[in-house]
Amino acid sequence: MKPDVLIVGAGIIGAACADALSARGLRVAVVERDAVGSGATAAGMGHLVAMDDNAAELALSSHSLELWRELVDGQPQRHEYSRCGTIWVAADDEELEAARAKAATMSAHGLQCDVIGAPDLYKLEPQLRPGLAGGLLVQGDGLVYPPKSARILLARAVARGATLIEGDVVALEEGGVRLADGSHLSAGQVVLAAGTRCLGLAPDLPLRPKKGHIMITDRYPGFIRHQLVELGYIKSAHASDGDSVAFNLQPRPTGQVLIGSSRQFDTTDLAAEPAMMARMLRRAVEYTPALAGLNILRCWTGLRAATPDGLPLIGPDLARRDVWLATGHEGLGITTSLATAELLAAQMAGGQAGIDARPYLPGRFGERGRAYG
Repeated sequence: MKPDVLIVGAGIIGAACADALSARGLRVAVVERDAVGSGATAAGMGHLVAMDDNAAELALSSHSLELWRELVDGQPQRHEYSRCGTIWVAADDEELEAARAKAATMSAHGLQCDVIGAPDLYKLEPQLRPGLAGGLLVQGDGLVYPPKSARILLARAVARGATLIEGDVVALEEGGVRLADGSHLSAGQVVLAAGTRCLGLAPDLPLRPKKGHIMITDRYPGFIRHQLVELGYIKSAHASDGDSVAFNLQPRPTGQVLIGSSRQFDTTDLAAEPAMMARMLRRAVEYTPALAGLNILRCWTGLRAATPDGLPLIGPDLARRDVWLATGHEGLGITTSLATAELLAAQMAGGQAGIDARPYLPGRFGERGRAYG
């Protein structure tokens, strides 16, 4: 029987959409060329973090955090979930003022956060270098192991009758898609949820690949207890050109430390670059000098799908009939996956969503989109 919806991509976004749409009674099929939860899902840090660069980003991320807490309630180990919280580190008094402004914005949105001075900062995270001014502690942030969460979400959809198809989608066609082996998969509607791979199917989408590196250490339990991010990260995260790095450490439940973050445009080469890794490590050691003595086990890269305004594309593709978009999440795909799925399902199947969908509609870029370049 032809599915009502065919989802291209079984990363965290596609899996969440399959879960939400199947829960509303739609017949769902998901097609993936690699493993479930691979691609950008496997490459990311897995942070669940409220971001407030603009009101729409804060609405989407904070609502999705509520949905994540509901999802992991009673079974945090299945997702390798930890509510570690985030400390936005202020290097000087100017950044501490920025932390206070950030706290005011987040508190007004109902998020629990506290501005902390240097003494409390070092009580919480003694590995940080001397001389820092303080920071902002956001208690509700956390982390998961994204490939596992994607598999759990997809398994819930399959339990409701959804199907997973192994295949490489190479073209959109009338009433479905074409696979690399020449076969056609029919569906009432198609959802593109494959990150940067969506450009291969719809090259006019306003998306741009943004490469990132991540490193992971051996096990050092208790080295840090919170996700640590420099306040300058926001400038790096939303830069529109050039290469950049920012201090970002994360304590994994295994006792390992994830080291981020980097951003590079204009490359889709997934090879790890020693020069970029060295820049990241130098930045990390500036904030946590003892990190220089830890053993790095592995480095990997991934491609984030970025839009011109930093917000994802969630809704109908006005240029293509019966095609829907769930892509362009850049570095917040794990965090915002559940809210994305809720918004998309409400549009496709009816019902309510917890936030307004309008800021994320693809139509904000016009009927043909506004591609980069």
